[in-house]
Order: sequence, then C-alpha cells, then structure tokens
Amino acid sequence: MLSYDLREIESKAVHVDGDLASDDPIWQAEDTRPESAVHVTGRLSSAGGSRYFFAGRLEGRLESECRRCLGPAAADVSEEVQLIYAEDEDEETSDDPDVYGLDPQTGELDLREAVREHWLLAAPSYVLCREDCKGLCPHCGTNLNEGTCECPPVTDSRWDALRKVRDESS
Repeated sequence: MLSYDLREIESKAVHVDGDLASDDPIWQAEDTRPESAVHVTGRLSSAGGSRYFFAGRLEGRLESECRRCLGPAAADVSEEVQLIYAEDEDEETSDDPDVYGLDPQTGELDLREAVREHWLLAAPSYVLCREDCKGLCPHCGTNLNEGTCECPPVTDSRWDALRKVRDESS
C-alpha cells in the first residue's frame, strides 16, 4: 500500500514500506515495467503549510531482452528518492516539475505516480545478458555467444583506397 491518510502524516511522520505491483493500473502500456513489485521504503512527513516530504528508496528488478543477442537479461534497479507534495493551489510550487500536486479536497497522499516516474527514470534503457555478450552475426543471425558462424569476414568497400595505399607502402 502506498497511499497514506494526510491526518496521520500531520500528527507524526509515517514509515513507508510498501510495494507498487507490476500489474498496478498506474503503469502505462509503453512503460518499462518491473519483473515483480517495486519495493518502496522511507519516511513520509509533514513539511508544514499543506506540504509533505518523502525521502526513501525504491528497488526492483527489470527483465528484458539483451541489447546485443536478444536473449533474456535482467538488471537490478535501486534509487534514492526525495519527493515533495504540495496542494495544487500553492503558487510557489504550481509550476515546479519537482513538486507533485496534491488535491486540496483529498484526504490521502498516493505515492504510486511518483514511484512510477522515478522507476522509469532509474531503469536502464538497455540491458545486457552479460558484460562480454558477443551479440548476433549481422548476416546470418547466429548467436555468437553459443559459437561461431560460417560467414566470411565482411570488409567495408569505402576503405579499399586506403587499404591499397597501405599495401603498396608495405
């Protein structure tokens, strides 16, 4: 659960220890989703004047295709997060992209949208199955991690003039 009663936060800081499920409706179709729930821990407190501050950490695991060989790959994601929530009517913070708006009529503060945004920023765009992945042969598609292919070496014809000069001077 990542939703907290504002009255409780006003009286004392709240310890956050919850999960944002990978199938939560907050995720959008094009999002890089976590393999399982994103775990969120931290402290949520009142910052005075209808403002709230969260400081904590989000952790999760991303499973994707390897950038080079298209095999399965995974990466752990861990990010320190600091969030500020303020009522939408607050003139100082209404245009600040680092401040999340809070409806003055609501009685709850929901961390899910901010956690989603920070996950998307922290998750790597590309993942490798291993650091020394050799990828696929660009001609026959053989996975070079599993063996070599029978393709002849391909040279770039744009360099032929320089190769000729090099060979003549040798």
